[in-house]
Amino acid sequence: MKLPPPPPPPLLLSFFLVTTTLFTTSLAFTPRTFLQLQSSSASTNYLTDKPLWFRQTLDHFSPYDHRKFDQRYYELLDYFRPSDGPIFLKICGESACNGISNDYLTVLAKKFGAAVVSLEHRYYGKSSPFKSHSTENLKYLSSKQALFDLAAFRQYYQASESLNLKLNKTKGENSWFVFGVSYPGALSAWFRLKFPHLTCGSLASSAVVEAVFNYTEFDQQIGESAGPECKAALQETNRLVEQRLAANGKAVRGLFGASQLDIDGDFMYFLADAAVIAFQYGNPDRLCSPLVQAKNSGEDLVEAYAKYVKEYYLGTFGVDVETYNQKHLKNTAVDDGSSDRLWWFQVCTEVAYFQVAPANDSMRSSNVDTKYHLDLCKNVFGEGIYPEVDATNLYYGGKKIKGSKIVFTNGSQDPWRHASKQTSSPDMPSYIVSCHNCGHGTDLRGCPQVPLSPGGNAQNCSNPDAVQKVRQQIVEHIDLWLSECQDTDV
Repeated sequence: MKLPPPPPPPLLLSFFLVTTTLFTTSLAFTPRTFLQLQSSSASTNYLTDKPLWFRQTLDHFSPYDHRKFDQRYYELLDYFRPSDGPIFLKICGESACNGISNDYLTVLAKKFGAAVVSLEHRYYGKSSPFKSHSTENLKYLSSKQALFDLAAFRQYYQASESLNLKLNKTKGENSWFVFGVSYPGALSAWFRLKFPHLTCGSLASSAVVEAVFNYTEFDQQIGESAGPECKAALQETNRLVEQRLAANGKAVRGLFGASQLDIDGDFMYFLADAAVIAFQYGNPDRLCSPLVQAKNSGEDLVEAYAKYVKEYYLGTFGVDVETYNQKHLKNTAVDDGSSDRLWWFQVCTEVAYFQVAPANDSMRSSNVDTKYHLDLCKNVFGEGIYPEVDATNLYYGGKKIKGSKIVFTNGSQDPWRHASKQTSSPDMPSYIVSCHNCGHGTDLRGCPQVPLSPGGNAQNCSNPDAVQKVRQQIVEHIDLWLSECQDTDV
């Protein structure tokens, strides 16, 4: 539905829109790499894909604007114990939310007799408030608004209009626990921080709670995860591509199936992300084995890398080259490709995570620098768009978050872990799942992280015991915090 103009005077207090509008993910964070996890996980392996709808407030921070929009959600009651079962709120993030997937949360739901509900993030998928994603219309897209969406939904779902009505309950509440991976992992931690009275605790898996302007640690982790041989092969490949790009850019872009990327930075970002996902999502050997072999046998490294990119990144993994095309990112239409523009807006306004090339020992082209990212933000969204990283960290606390009853988990090979909380503090334990292919969201998704293993099966992790030990810790924390929550009627 198309929303009518707001009643005057529209009071906009959205914290992150201090100057204009904001944020995104194609997870590359460049908002590219992040998002791909969400998209790729949108497989046919859903426990339910039946949509339900909730009337959500557009602007939670204006006393004058009472507009609402339809927000999609899902519920799974297969394992729910009506007498005393908890509600697990699974947060969706920077892509369409097409159902409740069968990951390790399914195992937890069975163990605890929990219902699972999942709310689509505002603007993404079918939950857009507007018919156009113009920069002006994106001013209500922020993590702060999204957190209030979750709080409002939680109250609605528990209340008489939904769950209590189904259970014929006249009073009392179920215990709630919140889950999320990646950006939703950050939302999970922030939800417990801002609304501790609405959830007994949170699991923040691969939770990027620290906004980072120039995220050089990202590439440093890729180099470490690759190991000496693969790292050297990748760096040499990068140098060769840059040389050939300068000599005959059209031919090089065509070789990689990316002829439409006429901005060098876009093309080199695309090539960097193609390598990143192998480590981020638990498939390092798909990249390193053929590349190291090509280097050792004197074969053309550029040809070998192009083969990997086309067969795996574009083929098996299913990435669309248009994700990296700034012309595509400027498209304001509300359609299946909207997530790319939306996540970049969040990136360009709230969290940055600019995956810039480090000054030394870089794994990506020096063309992918701070200027490239800022120019992209300006080109795609217009003047005045700038990531308010300091404001974001001031509001949430970054890695110094002062919350309670939040479990943080990260995979040892995940480049995003350096934007997460990796040290334990009172009432906020942090665990690293360590293995050769333990990446983004391993604790909930198993190995590899893409494609999703049913039930988050960890048997294909190089060290399944490491995953199981962390999962046992998660179970113990959930069990304890739910019991404490019931004692206090929270």
